[in-house]
Amino acid sequence: MLAAAGVSSRRRAEELIKAGRVTVNGAVVTLGARVDPARDVVAVDGKPVHLPARRTIMLNKPAGIITSCKDPHAADTVMTLAPAIPGLHPVGRLDKNTTGLLLLTNDGDLTFALTHPRHVVEKTYRAWVRGIPGNDALHKLRQGIVLEDGPTAPAQARRILTRADRTQVEITIHEGRKRQVRRMLEAVEASVISLSRVRLGPLILGDLPEGQWRDLTDDELTALYKAAGLPAGK
Repeated sequence: MLAAAGVSSRRRAEELIKAGRVTVNGAVVTLGARVDPARDVVAVDGKPVHLPARRTIMLNKPAGIITSCKDPHAADTVMTLAPAIPGLHPVGRLDKNTTGLLLLTNDGDLTFALTHPRHVVEKTYRAWVRGIPGNDALHKLRQGIVLEDGPTAPAQARRILTRADRTQVEITIHEGRKRQVRRMLEAVEASVISLSRVRLGPLILGDLPEGQWRDLTDDELTALYKAAGLPAGK
């Protein structure tokens, strides 16, 4: 709760609890204590902590924008495109030149669940590549590719469109390594021209304009909590 309220990071919150500085209804708590924000009064050093309303949005990230809350080396981050919501942060990353569906939330539990390896949340990308990847290249992607940081899990891969000297390929993975899709395509000699994420778990980017955002619908939130292994009414 402390992380979600913007009081501290998750690790710092643990330190505050261990130091005996966090109380619930006036009693000092220990790690693992359960809290109901609707009924319990949580305080740090005697000052009440108010949990902001949970908010989760979908952003269509443009190319050239860094996926970070702050970056001293970048003029623009995704936060310059997002609304001013306390505690809002990106869930996972899209690299600077990758566009498409990016989730932002102030729900720390949701972020943790979606990025934890035990939850298989599929991510679908569409890439324009040079040339026409053959069936052998697609087969290798489907079997898993050996990268410098180890083999990938099998992916779903198919050709979507072919135009002259380029092809649009769709790839679905459930891992989250740095530049993974680009590296997988490069490994089968498919040079990437552009890359966009079009789906994250049950969420579909659809026709959301580039650089714009929208709140998730109630049905989308329910499906997302389910995919993350969280109660729908959390």
